[in-house]
Amino acid sequence: MANGSRPGIFNSPRTRRDVLRSSGLLVLGSALASACATEEGPPSSDTEVKAPEETFTEPSTKLSGSLSILLWSHFVPSHDEWFTPFAQRWGEKVGVKVTVDHIDTAQVPTRIAAEIQAGQGHDLIQHIAPLSQFEPSVLDLKDVTDEAVNRWGEQLEVCRKSSYNPATGKFYAYAPGWVPDPGNFRRSLWEEVGLPNGPSTWDELLEGGTEIKKSKGVQLGIGMSQEIDSNMAARALLWSFGASVQDENENVVLNSPEAVDAVDFMVRLFRGAMTNEVFSWNAASNNQGLVAGKMSYILNSISAWRTAQEVNPAVADDIHFTPALRGPKAALAAQHVMYNWIVPKHAKNPDAAKEFLLHYTANFALATYHSKLYDFCAWSKLTPDLDKWLKKDPFGAKPADKLAFLADAEKWCTNVGHPGPANTAIGEVFNTYILPNMFARAARGEVTPAQAVADAHAQIEPIFDKWRARGLVGGG
Repeated sequence: MANGSRPGIFNSPRTRRDVLRSSGLLVLGSALASACATEEGPPSSDTEVKAPEETFTEPSTKLSGSLSILLWSHFVPSHDEWFTPFAQRWGEKVGVKVTVDHIDTAQVPTRIAAEIQAGQGHDLIQHIAPLSQFEPSVLDLKDVTDEAVNRWGEQLEVCRKSSYNPATGKFYAYAPGWVPDPGNFRRSLWEEVGLPNGPSTWDELLEGGTEIKKSKGVQLGIGMSQEIDSNMAARALLWSFGASVQDENENVVLNSPEAVDAVDFMVRLFRGAMTNEVFSWNAASNNQGLVAGKMSYILNSISAWRTAQEVNPAVADDIHFTPALRGPKAALAAQHVMYNWIVPKHAKNPDAAKEFLLHYTANFALATYHSKLYDFCAWSKLTPDLDKWLKKDPFGAKPADKLAFLADAEKWCTNVGHPGPANTAIGEVFNTYILPNMFARAARGEVTPAQAVADAHAQIEPIFDKWRARGLVGGG
């Protein structure tokens, strides 16, 4: 090591000049904040709510070269309008040329696999679900997570469990944010069946949804297809009945009476309140159906409602939300989105990738604001105005406190591997859609609920065995 230098936070050489540079915190002027604020729709009060100010801290080491970023096309477009120039401004300040590519979320895992196979591609990749299945091919981001915890305190548990593998001690991803998964319902329809505040239990969903479909011809939308919302709904229903894919020790426990009861319930829900289209949905289908006024209830984030605010305001005003539905054993929902950022081993500029992740996290309040309160941070102190925004939506909610119930969403949301972690086997089960297929086979009448569960369990066990043999999954 050269005289007068010491390692930076990512073990790159750090000179005395770097130390002096990193001691300064630069805050962009209020003009930038005002400009960002006016990009959004009208606020819900007479006083305009401005975007938070963007902050900048010098990296811990000298950066150069280029940084290529791949991430999904956000369901709230204003986020992407903000993100690309935000990333490029950071690059200009630190001497790195930043390029940003957005693609459909369904294409991200396939794209990651192709780039890993080729040994080249993007330096930094984001997905909206745990990427544990790629653990052998990505860098350990423990250093980034540790630095974030050092700066901002304890990370939200659901995010930690969705990025850390306790069997290996490796952070296969960095998870700075997440999105709750509430129920979205049409109040005018549910009022007529005596539930003006929407269903609070799965039984109420079945009873009310069946009556609405019978009397109004409007179905509810719980997908059983090979897409992310179907994956989340499947887990929420299983957990609510006391079932799960794995136990807390990472052993497969799906084949249980509780799981059979959950599948049997889904069969009845489908026959009473849905139609065959739920078997061929993509990730946007339930959003589109709700916005068009063709759905009485869906499990989703707030993005469908935000879209309706712009294209169908009457429907938007009629859409309200519920927390996780209660079943016989619990009231739990999977997170709707879990932001996983990975740095593949082929990345050419990992230091820049890691420094950008810290800059992005430090400015997560901007991500929350520009996603119109879709994105939640894993460090609550970084979004100090969130509760205020939820109680008085800056983007025109009617009533203004429509989103206030999300203030305690972390209490009823959990990771996709619950009650264990989102390990490598869970990642493969998730991305091969075994659970939605299990429900669909029974709902279509191809097999009994008991057979559907037994077959799914038989598919899942070899996946766990494979990854356990490689030391990437606990239990056994």
